[in-house]
Amino acid sequence: MFTNDTLYWIIFAVPSILIASTVHEYAHGLVAFKLGDPTAKAEGRLTLNPLPHIDPLGALSMIIFRFGWSKPVPINENNFDNRELGTALTALAGPVSNLLLACLLAIINLIFQPDLSSILGNFLLTFTVINLALAFFNVLPIPPLDGHKIVRAILPQKARYQWERLEKFSILLILLLIFPILPSGSIAGTYMSVVITKTLDILGFL
Repeated sequence: MFTNDTLYWIIFAVPSILIASTVHEYAHGLVAFKLGDPTAKAEGRLTLNPLPHIDPLGALSMIIFRFGWSKPVPINENNFDNRELGTALTALAGPVSNLLLACLLAIINLIFQPDLSSILGNFLLTFTVINLALAFFNVLPIPPLDGHKIVRAILPQKARYQWERLEKFSILLILLLIFPILPSGSIAGTYMSVVITKTLDILGFL
């Protein structure tokens, strides 16, 4: 039997995640293409159709555990004139696209000023929270998140090799982020709760 929480998840959260993650991955592919790497386009990932971006295991995890992932957009760093900078800009494009979507939703919310308990208000708030969560989670400097690639571009040459070696511990680092080891929950959950709440306040949702 469906609970109110389950219905909310199906009606508001799942569509929001699908749209936000599709825009996120498309932004990666578009910037990579503009910087000279046609890999995403060649593999059919330069599209706003969500189907090519869905990872079956990530989608199943999202349904069961409410934490999932999309297929990473493939890039070939060797196609960039500057390997580290091109990869960093491509990585940054995903979180930036979600922040821009959140700002657009804030403008819509400001114009219509719906009651947050209404269908429109609930969807705008949920969609905004999902976009902020994608943006703020992915900028964390942990492999394989976007933030790890962004930081690499600003490190001295001698430090980059050691930084890239962290990729061997990707799964462990992600588990440490999402596993509830703090009194308030997980490291990622606590961090995102604070920054999302403050950003929602700035955007006029609270």
